Amino acid sequence: MDRPEDPAPQTIHPAVRRSDSGAVVTLTLDRPARRNALSEAMLGALGAELAAIGANRAVRAVIIAAHGPAFSSGHDLKEMSAHRADPDRGRAYFADIMHRCSDVMQAIIALPQPVIAAVEGVASAAGCQLVASCDLAIAGAAARFCTPGVNIGLFCSTPMVALSRNLSAKHAMEMLLTGDLVAAEDAYRFGLVNRVVAAGQALEEALRWAEKLASKSSLILKTGKIAFYRQREMSLADAYRYASQVMVENMLARDATEGIGAFLEKRAPNWQDR
Repeated sequence: MDRPEDPAPQTIHPAVRRSDSGAVVTLTLDRPARRNALSEAMLGALGAELAAIGANRAVRAVIIAAHGPAFSSGHDLKEMSAHRADPDRGRAYFADIMHRCSDVMQAIIALPQPVIAAVEGVASAAGCQLVASCDLAIAGAAARFCTPGVNIGLFCSTPMVALSRNLSAKHAMEMLLTGDLVAAEDAYRFGLVNRVVAAGQALEEALRWAEKLASKSSLILKTGKIAFYRQREMSLADAYRYASQVMVENMLARDATEGIGAFLEKRAPNWQDR
C-alpha cells in the first residue's frame, strides 16, 4: 500500500495544534491555562479540523490528545456565564454553544476515519463527553473522568447522550448522579476507555493503535464505522437486515476480494481503498 510522505507538523488554529505523521493526524487541545475548556474557539477549531480531515483521503486515523494537566474541563463556564447579562439571560447563546458542541461530537462519529482519544489528566463534563464520542480511548493511569454538573446545579444532559451509548445504564447513571471522579481503571471497567497504560504513555499507545488502523483498508474501516453506529440505533431484526446488506456490498468491494485472496494465498494484502 502506498503511504504518503510525512508532512511537517502544522498549526492552523491557535486552540488546537495539529501534527501529521504519515497517514495519522494528531489534534492536540492547546489551551492549558484554561484547562482545555471547550470554548467557542476550541469548538470552532475542532470542527474545522475534523471537516478538513474528513475530506482528506490521505488521512487514515485520528488522535485527539491534550496539552497541559487536564484533558478538558468541559464547557468554558466563565465564557457562558458572561452571557447571563444578555437581554434573554443567555438563552440564545446557551442554545448556540450546545448546538456547536453537539455538532463536534457528531462530527467525530460521522468522520470516515477512526478517532482515538489519548487521555491524561481529568476529562470532565463535556470533556468526558468528548472521550466517549471517540471510537476508541486510551487513558494514562493517572487520568480521571467525571460528569460533575450535578454538583453545581447543572445536570450533564449532553454528556449523558455519549455516556449512555458507551457505558451500562447503571455506570452511566452513577457518573451522572454522583458527579464523582472516576479513576482510569474504573473507566476501563465501565467501558469508557479501551486500555489503561502508564501515566504519560497514553499518546504513545494511541499512536501505536493509530498506525495499526492506518495499515488497513480505509474503505473497510469507513464501511464498518458507519455500519456500527447506524445499526446500534435499530431494532435487532432491522439491524441484521441492514448489516446483511452492508456485508453483501462489502464482499463486492475490491479490497474484500484482495484481502480474502491474500489470506488464502498467505501473503500481505495490497489495499487500494476501493
